[in-house]
Amino acid sequence: MGAEEIHETIHEVAGEDAEAKAPNRKGMAVYISFLAAVLAIASLGGSNAAKQMVNSNIQASDTFAFYQGKAVRQTEYQLAARTLELSVLSRADLTPEQRADVEREIAGYRATATRYESDPKTGEGKKELLAKARAFEVDRDLAAKQDPYFDAAEALLQLAIVLASVATVIEVGGLVWLSVACALTGVLATINGYTLLVDLPFL
Repeated sequence: MGAEEIHETIHEVAGEDAEAKAPNRKGMAVYISFLAAVLAIASLGGSNAAKQMVNSNIQASDTFAFYQGKAVRQTEYQLAARTLELSVLSRADLTPEQRADVEREIAGYRATATRYESDPKTGEGKKELLAKARAFEVDRDLAAKQDPYFDAAEALLQLAIVLASVATVIEVGGLVWLSVACALTGVLATINGYTLLVDLPFL
């Protein structure tokens, strides 16, 4: 139910065509206005949760890809260092200066491989990237838990508005109580969407 439809519903419920029922209709209009406000809050929470879920999933995927790239490069440097070490051992004709140059190159490869393992300064070592990726996964999973509650809240609040509107028109008290039950459940679902105080396995 969109904002315009809710506005029209409130206008119809609070209409001036039945002065005798004006107090009751005004009360229902206030009630529906309250439901519309909570519905807007639930919709905002659901939209934010959906965006957070998508964005965090993309960021986690990108960070894991970066991590894998670092792991491949690290292995390449380790293999290059080992290859040079073996070549030094198999070459007896190297001068001390040549041997020193090769050993410096080996040390450079080893240092780069070590930096790829962990680099707190840039935050782009494998250790740091893995921690970032897992943090993004936590954000994604949290948003994924929140989203169903907001979806349920929106459905229940919309149903409560419809029932309240119909109850006002045809004057059936039972529909009002059913609307209130849906509204209360929708409000609780909205609160739980933001706080996750209760974990419902079926959502």
